[in-house]
Order: sequence, then C-alpha cells, then structure tokens
Amino acid sequence: QLVESGGGSVQAGGSLRLSCAGPDYTQSVYCMGWFRPAPGKEREAVATIGSDGTSTYADSVKGRFTISQDYAKKTLDLQMNSLKSEDTGTYYCAADYETGGCEVVLAGLYELDHWGQGAQVTVSS
Repeated sequence: QLVESGGGSVQAGGSLRLSCAGPDYTQSVYCMGWFRPAPGKEREAVATIGSDGTSTYADSVKGRFTISQDYAKKTLDLQMNSLKSEDTGTYYCAADYETGGCEVVLAGLYELDHWGQGAQVTVSS
C-alpha cells in the first residue's frame, strides 16, 4: 500500500516536498515514480527511478524537481522547488516490482501495479 503525504497550497516560486510511504525496498527489481494528470492524456510521469539506477524527469520539471529514495524511512520522496501554477494537480506515487527499469512504463507499454490515493498540490500565481 502506497500512501502520499506532503501536498498543500503554495505560492508560485515556493517549494513542497511529497513523500510516499510503502515502497518495498526489499525487491531487487522495480520501477517507482510520481505521476500527475496531464492535458490530452491520462497522466504523465513527473519523475521515475528504476532499480537499474536510472532516473527520469518530465521536461517541464527538470532542474526544479528531485526524486529520491529514503531506505531508512522506506519512503519515495519528491522535492519540488520553483513551483509554477501549471504544476497544480494531484500527484500519485506508483511502484511495480516486475520490471527492473522504467523505460517500458515511460513508453506507455507497461502499467505500474501499485498506486497511492494521490496528494493535491495547488500553486497560486
């Protein structure tokens, strides 16, 4: 079970940190990430990290968002800086333990199995 926390309201230029409790770090292969709805599609991958060591970011958040894993706290975190109004939305944490990387997920060929309930982020300009 994945549970997000840390959402809220902030002014443009501000920061928020999302945390997802529940990733299973005992698994040797995985793809984990943060997703949000996007115009014209069901959702977009904001940031992902795979057990192959690769991480990816949507072009719109590169240089502003950072995904990280806290093995001690067993969380998957998303630090969001320099927030913009277009970052407003519900952010979902997701994970899968059948794939060792996120390429197939990002290509739309594979769906992650485990999802959180979402955390609302509202950025006012």
